[in-house]
Amino acid sequence: MRGGLPGLPTPHPLLHQLPAVYMDQPFTERFLSALDEVLAPVLLTLDNLPAHLDPRTAPEDLLAWLAGWVAVEADPERPVDRRRALVSGAVARHRVRGTRHGLAAAVRMETGIEPEIDESGATSWSDEPGSALPGSADAWVRVRLRVADEAAVAPTRVRLERLMAAEVPAHVAYEVDVVVASDGTGV
Repeated sequence: MRGGLPGLPTPHPLLHQLPAVYMDQPFTERFLSALDEVLAPVLLTLDNLPAHLDPRTAPEDLLAWLAGWVAVEADPERPVDRRRALVSGAVARHRVRGTRHGLAAAVRMETGIEPEIDESGATSWSDEPGSALPGSADAWVRVRLRVADEAAVAPTRVRLERLMAAEVPAHVAYEVDVVVASDGTGV
């Protein structure tokens, strides 16, 4: 977490808050300057709190903390701009989580590749009780990624398996298919 930075100036020196009669006292000046040194990080943090809580401007060490607030994993191995985008868009992605659109967005965010998604599900409405359910009885989803480089397949598969376990509803079986494009373009 955040630590104190030595030598931070205080935005509101305590000595200037006292009546003029106390300003010539050396002990008072030393005592209040020590308090100013302790209070400066607190006052500066409070003054900059909106910037600390915004993922676009938050210091890097607070980004993981903010990610925890919105229930995403900001992996330190990712570049900081991708971590900021992940945290910034988390609430919008949570709104569509568990849907085809939400799964595609999560895969794109994780891998940077547009996925091909096949699923068994469907929706229907009927005013007659006991009508047939749409789709198949066993729910499943298949995500296929086409990559250009065979060396990228193993790390992509591991990350994708972890993502699918988190994003797909618990009752839905899933399959991950990472294939190397025959033309080497990844498309």
